[in-house]
Amino acid sequence: MISPYNDEYFMRQALIEARHASSLNEVPVGAIIVCKNQIIARGHNLTETLTDVTAHAEIQAITAASQYLGAKYLKNCTLYVTLEPCCMCAGALYWSQIEKIVYGARDEQRGAGKHEKSLYHPSTLVVNGILQEECSLLIKDFFASKRK
Repeated sequence: MISPYNDEYFMRQALIEARHASSLNEVPVGAIIVCKNQIIARGHNLTETLTDVTAHAEIQAITAASQYLGAKYLKNCTLYVTLEPCCMCAGALYWSQIEKIVYGARDEQRGAGKHEKSLYHPSTLVVNGILQEECSLLIKDFFASKRK
């Protein structure tokens, strides 16, 4: 039997978080952290709500996962996030030693991938482009509505 739990399934869960952020008038980025096919943490942007530039979806999810596990390292975990992590979030993910990062849309302006040297931990697997169009469209629509 094929498991229903795959990168696309979990990215859809991250998209739910991104839509929640949008409903709060936050940039629609959502993240979840999975361990052994179980979602152990959820997060979405809260920078406006908390008046905190560090309140990115990834940071919210890392904090929640660490609290859930009672550990600072996320070695057997996967982060699913709708937008490529920025340098700040990549640094936090580096220190968490997360096993895998899966993101949907590229962030051409602020994404960690635009740097020549990888900002991720050397043992972290990074996968991109999962539900890329859906993730990109959510961001584009949000900013288009702001310009009206």
